[in-house]
Amino acid sequence: MAIRPGGEYAARPLHIIWLLDCSGSMGQGGKIEALNNAIREVIPAMRKAAEGNPEVQFFIRAIRFSNGAAWHTADATPLADFKWVDLVAEGETDLGHAFSLLAEDLRQIPPEARLLPPQIVLISDGKPTDDWRGSLQTLLAEPWGGRAVRQAIAIGQDADHETLRKFINHPERPVIRADNAEQLVRYFRYVSTSVAGAQPGKDPPAAPEKQQGPPSIFEEAW
Repeated sequence: MAIRPGGEYAARPLHIIWLLDCSGSMGQGGKIEALNNAIREVIPAMRKAAEGNPEVQFFIRAIRFSNGAAWHTADATPLADFKWVDLVAEGETDLGHAFSLLAEDLRQIPPEARLLPPQIVLISDGKPTDDWRGSLQTLLAEPWGGRAVRQAIAIGQDADHETLRKFINHPERPVIRADNAEQLVRYFRYVSTSVAGAQPGKDPPAAPEKQQGPPSIFEEAW
């Protein structure tokens, strides 16, 4: 931990980056509404978890991908100031564009910058519709792309787990599958608050075990 002149501790920046699928299939079964709700609900929990980590300064960014990819939250926004703007579902699943956009951004950060490894969370419900493999290799080849802690949530049974596993590229970090809105909120809360609460330089704890049994009769399974 660095110390500023005068004896104060200098918090190290940690960027949490969400890669969010907003393709047309996310508009089915209430998926996009569930994702928007999950993000809005998790922000207060992240802030509370971050209170136990005063040596870290948390920033939030988000990329959306459908027909191409774009920054949904372009500026690195302090967690305390972050406000969510809802996604709308439409178009294809151009995940490769999202990887390329993120790789281009991370390339601007000097390798020796005094940052904690970025935490990147990918959420998707389907198969990529573009050439994502080369873009993923480019992302992982970037110094901060390779150092990043990468996690993924698969929404429903049609999500491409193999692609998500290649993104994570870590034998001890499984793909987390959410089969309904309740599970999506639970798992998104896990990946987000575990990052905010983890000690600097430590991986988040293991993913929660999936609850068995059918979803509520009031809730549609994906």
